[in-house]
Amino acid sequence: MEWSIQQIARLTGTTSRALRHYDDIALLPPSRIGANGYRYYDERALTRLQRILLLRELGLGLPAIAEVLAGQTDDAAALRVHAAVLREERDRLERRIRSVETTLATMERKEPLMAETMFDGFDHTQYEEEVVERWGAEAHAASDRWYRSLDEQGRAALAAEQQVLQEGFAAALARGDAPEAAPVQELAARQYAMVRTGWGGTAPSREAFTGLGEMYVADERFARHYGGVEGAAFVRDAMRVWAEANLAD
Repeated sequence: MEWSIQQIARLTGTTSRALRHYDDIALLPPSRIGANGYRYYDERALTRLQRILLLRELGLGLPAIAEVLAGQTDDAAALRVHAAVLREERDRLERRIRSVETTLATMERKEPLMAETMFDGFDHTQYEEEVVERWGAEAHAASDRWYRSLDEQGRAALAAEQQVLQEGFAAALARGDAPEAAPVQELAARQYAMVRTGWGGTAPSREAFTGLGEMYVADERFARHYGGVEGAAFVRDAMRVWAEANLAD
């Protein structure tokens, strides 16, 4: 099957002008151009467009999206990561909705508000115990200060970088890359930079960084970010290779 540019614009809420621009910059070429000059898109093009729109929602610019798509030829693997991220976001939103509804109901009944239920779904420190136990209270405090200092744009940029890394590792695993392959090690370096930023600028040691990778595998909550235990193990191995080559004991 194929769809005209007008149909695609109507179905996605994207303008024809935007679709033509995507063609001009080689981000989303049409499957064919008809005798009437109209652009037509097949199922593969629609899949690519879906990925483009998902990445746009995360705040990525078009050059960054082009870079991500160029390194990920396995659409199914990338979409599985997208789906996992979206499910996590759905769960957070559902918790927030429930907390707001609980607050409204409590107010209407003129009952005392309970802080424990008002902020469910808003807490980014759900792994506080693990962080404090492994790396100390100061590491958690620095991370907490940094996260609370971010504005909406900063948090969107963080989510976008996380998405790029998750998809990049998933694509590398699907291609059969080894953890020590150069493209994978570039991702590991970006992972380290993101962790360092998230720790308030404190540089994780080799032990801390490799320990974080082990936690990705051991805890299913973390493993889900990378498509399950196999994906998390691949990320852990890439992080260990990078740490051994670049970090002191």
